[in-house]
Amino acid sequence: MTVQPIRLFGDPVLRTPAEPVVDFDKELRKLVEDLTETMRDQSGAGLAAPQIGVGLRVFTFDVDDVLGHLINPVLDFPDEEEQDGPEGCLSIPGLYFDTKRRQNVIAKGFNVYGDPMQIVGTGLMSRCVQHETDHLDGVLFVDRLDRSARKEALRAIRSADWYDPTSPPQIRVSPHGSRGIFG
Repeated sequence: MTVQPIRLFGDPVLRTPAEPVVDFDKELRKLVEDLTETMRDQSGAGLAAPQIGVGLRVFTFDVDDVLGHLINPVLDFPDEEEQDGPEGCLSIPGLYFDTKRRQNVIAKGFNVYGDPMQIVGTGLMSRCVQHETDHLDGVLFVDRLDRSARKEALRAIRSADWYDPTSPPQIRVSPHGSRGIFG
Protein backbone atom coordinates (compact mmCIF):
# COMPACT_ATOMS: atom_id res chain seq x y z
CA MET A 1 0.00 0.00 0.00
CA THR A 2 1.19 3.46 -0.87
CA VAL A 3 -0.01 6.91 0.17
CA GLN A 4 -0.68 8.80 -3.04
CA PRO A 5 -0.63 12.56 -3.73
CA ILE A 6 -4.10 14.11 -3.66
CA ARG A 7 -5.07 16.26 -6.62
CA LEU A 8 -6.24 19.75 -5.70
CA PHE A 9 -8.96 22.05 -6.99
CA GLY A 10 -8.03 23.17 -10.49
CA ASP A 11 -6.64 19.83 -11.61
CA PRO A 12 -8.63 18.77 -14.72
CA VAL A 13 -8.92 15.14 -13.53
CA LEU A 14 -11.34 16.36 -10.84
CA ARG A 15 -13.72 17.64 -13.54
CA THR A 16 -13.50 14.57 -15.78
CA PRO A 17 -16.17 11.86 -15.37
CA ALA A 18 -14.56 8.55 -14.40
CA GLU A 19 -14.85 5.38 -16.46
CA PRO A 20 -16.66 2.28 -15.14
CA VAL A 21 -14.46 -0.48 -13.79
CA VAL A 22 -14.50 -3.53 -16.06
CA ASP A 23 -11.54 -5.53 -14.72
CA PHE A 24 -11.82 -6.77 -11.15
CA ASP A 25 -8.19 -7.75 -10.83
CA LYS A 26 -5.04 -7.33 -8.77
CA GLU A 27 -4.56 -3.76 -10.03
CA LEU A 28 -8.03 -2.81 -8.79
CA ARG A 29 -7.31 -4.32 -5.36
CA LYS A 30 -4.07 -2.30 -5.22
CA LEU A 31 -5.98 0.86 -6.16
CA VAL A 32 -8.48 0.29 -3.33
CA GLU A 33 -5.60 -0.33 -0.89
CA ASP A 34 -3.88 2.89 -2.00
CA LEU A 35 -7.13 4.87 -1.72
CA THR A 36 -7.73 3.52 1.77
CA GLU A 37 -4.18 4.21 2.91
CA THR A 38 -4.24 7.75 1.46
CA MET A 39 -7.69 8.50 2.94
CA ARG A 40 -6.55 7.36 6.39
CA ASP A 41 -3.24 9.25 6.12
CA GLN A 42 -5.19 12.43 5.43
CA SER A 43 -7.82 11.70 8.14
CA GLY A 44 -10.58 11.76 5.53
CA ALA A 45 -14.00 10.16 5.61
CA GLY A 46 -13.87 9.26 1.92
CA LEU A 47 -11.68 9.38 -1.16
CA ALA A 48 -12.46 8.84 -4.84
CA ALA A 49 -10.02 7.46 -7.42
CA PRO A 50 -9.93 10.68 -9.53
CA GLN A 51 -8.54 12.48 -6.49
CA ILE A 52 -5.35 10.48 -6.85
CA GLY A 53 -5.38 10.84 -10.63
CA VAL A 54 -7.11 7.57 -11.54
CA GLY A 55 -10.16 7.96 -13.77
CA LEU A 56 -12.11 4.92 -12.52
CA ARG A 57 -15.45 4.74 -10.69
CA VAL A 58 -14.07 3.66 -7.30
CA PHE A 59 -14.21 5.24 -3.86
CA THR A 60 -13.34 4.34 -0.29
CA PHE A 61 -14.97 5.48 2.93
CA ASP A 62 -14.43 5.40 6.68
CA VAL A 63 -17.54 6.71 8.41
CA ASP A 64 -18.73 5.92 11.93
CA ASP A 65 -16.17 3.08 12.21
CA VAL A 66 -17.38 1.52 8.95
CA LEU A 67 -14.47 1.13 6.54
CA GLY A 68 -15.15 0.07 2.97
CA HIS A 69 -15.21 0.79 -0.72
CA LEU A 70 -17.69 0.83 -3.59
CA ILE A 71 -17.07 0.30 -7.28
CA ASN A 72 -19.36 1.55 -10.07
CA PRO A 73 -21.88 3.06 -7.64
CA VAL A 74 -25.47 3.78 -8.59
CA LEU A 75 -27.45 5.86 -6.11
CA ASP A 76 -31.11 5.71 -5.20
CA PHE A 77 -32.91 7.94 -2.72
CA PRO A 78 -35.74 6.30 -0.77
CA ASP A 79 -37.31 9.64 0.23
CA GLU A 80 -37.08 13.42 -0.21
CA GLU A 81 -35.62 14.19 3.24
CA GLU A 82 -32.62 16.53 3.14
CA GLN A 83 -29.77 17.51 5.41
CA ASP A 84 -27.81 20.76 5.37
CA GLY A 85 -24.45 21.02 7.05
CA PRO A 86 -20.74 21.72 6.70
CA GLU A 87 -18.88 19.76 4.08
CA GLY A 88 -15.20 19.70 3.25
CA CYS A 89 -13.01 17.96 0.70
CA LEU A 90 -9.44 16.70 0.64
CA SER A 91 -9.08 18.32 -2.81
CA ILE A 92 -10.17 21.68 -1.36
CA PRO A 93 -8.24 21.56 1.93
CA GLY A 94 -9.16 23.61 4.96
CA LEU A 95 -12.42 24.99 3.58
CA TYR A 96 -15.92 24.00 4.67
CA PHE A 97 -19.27 25.15 3.35
CA ASP A 98 -22.83 24.25 4.29
CA THR A 99 -24.06 21.92 1.57
CA LYS A 100 -27.48 20.40 1.05
CA ARG A 101 -27.57 16.65 0.51
CA ARG A 102 -30.16 13.93 0.74
CA GLN A 103 -30.51 12.49 4.24
CA ASN A 104 -30.86 8.87 3.08
CA VAL A 105 -29.25 6.93 0.25
CA ILE A 106 -29.09 3.41 -1.11
CA ALA A 107 -25.91 2.87 -3.10
CA LYS A 108 -25.49 -0.25 -5.19
CA GLY A 109 -22.25 -1.34 -6.77
CA PHE A 110 -19.53 -3.96 -6.44
CA ASN A 111 -16.61 -4.92 -4.22
CA VAL A 112 -13.07 -5.53 -5.51
CA TYR A 113 -13.94 -9.09 -6.50
CA GLY A 114 -16.94 -8.05 -8.61
CA ASP A 115 -19.51 -9.22 -6.06
CA PRO A 116 -22.64 -7.04 -5.85
CA MET A 117 -22.96 -4.96 -2.70
CA GLN A 118 -25.19 -2.28 -1.27
CA ILE A 119 -24.73 0.55 1.21
CA VAL A 120 -27.77 1.91 3.01
CA GLY A 121 -26.66 5.21 4.46
CA THR A 122 -28.15 7.99 6.51
CA GLY A 123 -26.67 11.23 7.82
CA LEU A 124 -22.89 11.37 7.47
CA MET A 125 -22.67 8.09 5.51
CA SER A 126 -25.27 9.38 3.04
CA ARG A 127 -23.36 12.66 2.67
CA CYS A 128 -20.09 10.77 2.11
CA VAL A 129 -21.53 8.42 -0.52
CA GLN A 130 -23.08 11.34 -2.42
CA HIS A 131 -19.89 13.42 -2.18
CA GLU A 132 -17.65 10.61 -3.45
CA THR A 133 -20.05 9.63 -6.23
CA ASP A 134 -20.08 13.28 -7.32
CA HIS A 135 -16.28 13.05 -7.67
CA LEU A 136 -16.75 10.10 -10.00
CA ASP A 137 -19.07 12.27 -12.12
CA GLY A 138 -16.60 15.19 -12.25
CA VAL A 139 -18.65 17.25 -9.78
CA LEU A 140 -17.20 19.04 -6.74
CA PHE A 141 -19.24 19.85 -3.66
CA VAL A 142 -18.89 23.59 -4.31
CA ASP A 143 -20.93 23.01 -7.48
CA ARG A 144 -23.87 22.07 -5.21
CA LEU A 145 -23.89 25.45 -3.46
CA ASP A 146 -26.35 28.21 -4.33
CA ARG A 147 -24.97 31.06 -6.42
CA SER A 148 -24.06 33.33 -3.51
CA ALA A 149 -22.39 30.59 -1.45
CA ARG A 150 -20.56 29.33 -4.55
CA LYS A 151 -19.12 32.80 -5.19
CA GLU A 152 -17.96 32.93 -1.56
CA ALA A 153 -16.43 29.45 -1.85
CA LEU A 154 -14.55 30.28 -5.05
CA ARG A 155 -13.26 33.50 -3.49
CA ALA A 156 -12.02 31.50 -0.47
CA ILE A 157 -10.37 28.92 -2.75
CA ARG A 158 -8.58 31.62 -4.74
CA SER A 159 -7.20 33.12 -1.52
CA ALA A 160 -6.16 29.77 0.02
CA ASP A 161 -2.41 29.35 0.56
CA TRP A 162 -2.37 26.09 -1.42
CA TYR A 163 -4.08 27.52 -4.51
CA ASP A 164 -1.81 28.53 -7.40
CA PRO A 165 -3.61 29.35 -10.66
CA THR A 166 -0.32 29.56 -12.59
CA SER A 167 0.75 25.97 -12.06
CA PRO A 168 -1.10 22.67 -12.04
CA PRO A 169 -2.08 21.73 -8.47
CA GLN A 170 -0.23 18.68 -7.25
CA ILE A 171 -0.69 17.47 -3.70
CA ARG A 172 -2.10 18.31 -0.35
CA VAL A 173 0.75 18.11 2.12
CA SER A 174 -0.78 18.42 5.59
CA PRO A 175 -3.59 16.29 7.03
CA HIS A 176 -6.88 17.86 8.14
CA GLY A 177 -7.14 15.90 11.35
CA SER A 178 -10.92 15.76 11.08
CA ARG A 179 -13.05 12.73 10.32
CA GLY A 180 -15.73 14.78 8.53
CA ILE A 181 -13.59 15.52 5.51
CA PHE A 182 -14.56 13.80 2.34
CA GLY A 183 -12.34 13.09 -0.60
